Amino acid sequence: MEPNPSLLSHLDADARPRMVDVGGKTASDRVAHAQARVRFPPEVAAQLREAGFVLPKGAVLTVAHIAGVMGAKATSQLIPLCHPLALQRCDIAIAMDGDSAVIDCTVACHGVTGVEMEALTGASVAALTLYDMCKALSHAIVIEQVRLVSKRGGKSDLALPA
Repeated sequence: MEPNPSLLSHLDADARPRMVDVGGKTASDRVAHAQARVRFPPEVAAQLREAGFVLPKGAVLTVAHIAGVMGAKATSQLIPLCHPLALQRCDIAIAMDGDSAVIDCTVACHGVTGVEMEALTGASVAALTLYDMCKALSHAIVIEQVRLVSKRGGKSDLALPA
């Protein structure tokens, strides 16, 4: 099936990739919330709890938190067609839910393009960091359910079901 450039903003009329021109858009407050889940084998989750989430590599949740913020800030360097944004805030929350860590990343800015990719990148990088920090305990750790939860600002608001 041939892509329809009129439906895909990152393709020009000849279906070549392009960075979207946001020069004529009006700036507005924009917020996006993304979530990722990292599922640990039960014995790994138990080891983490017993160790107070501190392993030889360091404080697991703290390092993942910082990595998530850094990831959100670096989104335009990682995703080729994303615009660089001046983020006003990036909040990362990591909570255990049974044997899984649930990472919530909320990003905000006042700008002409949304922050969905920044929120998704922040949650993803935090999840990857949890894997990296804990892989010595098991390679059976699974990163799953990286998803956009909601966005506000721009043309439309969106809240997705869980």
